[in-house]
Amino acid sequence: MPAVLFVCLGNICRSPSAEAVFTALVQDKGYAEHILVDSAGTGAWHVGNSPDDRAQRVGQELGFDLSSPRARQVSVHDFQRFDYIVAMDRSNFNNLQRLCPPNYGGQLAMMLDFAGQMGEEVPDPYYGGIEDYYHVFDLLKPAAAGLLDHVVSKFEL
Repeated sequence: MPAVLFVCLGNICRSPSAEAVFTALVQDKGYAEHILVDSAGTGAWHVGNSPDDRAQRVGQELGFDLSSPRARQVSVHDFQRFDYIVAMDRSNFNNLQRLCPPNYGGQLAMMLDFAGQMGEEVPDPYYGGIEDYYHVFDLLKPAAAGLLDHVVSKFEL
């Protein structure tokens, strides 16, 4: 079963939003029993917390459920469990590269690479306004679709 982990800094805005968008798409396409989805943060500040209220509110308005995830920190064990570890920005990607064991057989990637925006970042909305959360979801939707197409093709689901 392929497994996908979305990663941002605190695991309360972007990565749980990506998890929710991707999970909804996986369910809509009938792959819910075939793909494992999770999210985490490279930092530990918010471990155990629910996603940011603004992310939850915008997600709910757009039809995505962010009520279940609880923030957790990425661990070296994630590299054994996940085939795809997908960073929201370059800083977190670099942190993941430092943590990544040399024998990792999966793919470490940037989220927007799957939307054809190679090297582009999903900006952190935390210190912005509500419009920044809408922008994040606008970026995540095509990237999630591209990632799902990639996973389905690679694993022949």
